[in-house]
Amino acid sequence: MQVFPVTGLLATGGSAPSAALHYTGLAMASDHEVEIKFQIDDMDGLTRRLTEAGFRLITPRTHELNTLYDRRAQLRRRGALLRLRQYGQQWTLTYKDKSKATPGRHKSRREIETQLENGEAAARIFEALGFSPSFSYEKYRSEWTDGHGHVVLDETPIGNYGEIEGPPNWIDATAERLEIAHDHYITLSYAELFLAWKRKSRSKAKHMLFAEI
Repeated sequence: MQVFPVTGLLATGGSAPSAALHYTGLAMASDHEVEIKFQIDDMDGLTRRLTEAGFRLITPRTHELNTLYDRRAQLRRRGALLRLRQYGQQWTLTYKDKSKATPGRHKSRREIETQLENGEAAARIFEALGFSPSFSYEKYRSEWTDGHGHVVLDETPIGNYGEIEGPPNWIDATAERLEIAHDHYITLSYAELFLAWKRKSRSKAKHMLFAEI
């Protein structure tokens, strides 16, 4: 079993454990996810535009560690994933699969989440069921909201990315307010972005972790 520890990483810039409660709790309000990613070239400028657009910071910069589990690539082959996330001191279990709708400029798919009391115990249960870690990725995440949806800012080992999550029309209106053009929308997962980065950089890293890159 390979569950990457987060304790030492929190000391390098993570915020208080309670700060991690907002994003996960709000994400579990629906079993359907609609979002887009975008690359961030100017973090300070984007933060300024968020404030000017009426957004407020509800989760300060917090370390997040994600581990995907699979069993003989069964989930990956059907476009699904099982993810164990530690966000600050909070654990969340997530299942996602592909949407049956025609792909558009927004990423839309089923997402089922629940909070866990003990993520390390969950990892041992997965192993007992024949699942094993297939990919791990980490980032420092902060979350903003205007009361209608969420914008998260991620500092990752392969660059800075943002996500806008909410109703499709709200996503487009928010992107316009933040000066993000539609042709800059990204619908790839972090695993897919990592593979694209590996091809470009010729890196031999197996996981999207700061210690490997």
